[in-house]
Amino acid sequence: MKIDLNADMGEGFGPWPMGNDEALLDLVSSANVACGFHAGDPLIMQRTAERARARGVDLGAHVGFPDRQGFGRRVMQIDPTELAAMVTYQLGALDGIARAVGHRVTHMSFHGALGNMAAADADLARPLVHAVASFDPNLLIVSSSSSAIEGAAAQCGIRVATTFLADRAYDGEGLLVSRAKPGAVIHDAGVVAERVARLLRDGVVIASSGKALAMPVKSILLHGDTQGAVELARGIRASIEAAGGEIVPVSRLVAGSDGPAGRS
Repeated sequence: MKIDLNADMGEGFGPWPMGNDEALLDLVSSANVACGFHAGDPLIMQRTAERARARGVDLGAHVGFPDRQGFGRRVMQIDPTELAAMVTYQLGALDGIARAVGHRVTHMSFHGALGNMAAADADLARPLVHAVASFDPNLLIVSSSSSAIEGAAAQCGIRVATTFLADRAYDGEGLLVSRAKPGAVIHDAGVVAERVARLLRDGVVIASSGKALAMPVKSILLHGDTQGAVELARGIRASIEAAGGEIVPVSRLVAGSDGPAGRS
């Protein structure tokens, strides 16, 4: 069994850091890097790309709303054509920096409110996914379970790797529970480890309603800004290795058949 361990990072701004990216990069196999809209700036992007390259960690663009004050977690009503251009803009920013430091962008993901909206709305997912495919059809979209994003990707001929958000609660439809609701973010390392162990063993996640959701995934993700993220990452890594798994970058998994409980 092989699986990717992924974290969002590069989410500081100027002299203000967010999370412990250095420590996380020693634990993960891929990184989603903020591209300057919801967080991040050119120098943080460059340093993160350099450090990821030095450690053999996959580099991904973490694309969000232009919302620094709300950290990209506030709903914004923006015309889909304009949003698609913003997606292209952010992909291009990280791609240029990655090339300059000798690394490459292997994947992308939608951040925060933008990701939640696209996951639940096929009409929004289509232009955003099309923008990704138009920029680079070889990019991999890393996403939580979403028929909207998966359907749009199939239409565009671009690949999707489903990721399990280890520190986030799911509803009965397999979508993320709103952060405005109690228990949406899981801080207890023991609970996170139990969720990961169940996923690896049985291929299922228990929703907030108690429903067991089948979730064949290629990646396990945690948020770099979650309190105790480094300890959570260590625990997740230990759970994977204790189950006999191997942690590898997501770009090495998309063409293979290894995954939790033998799933592709």
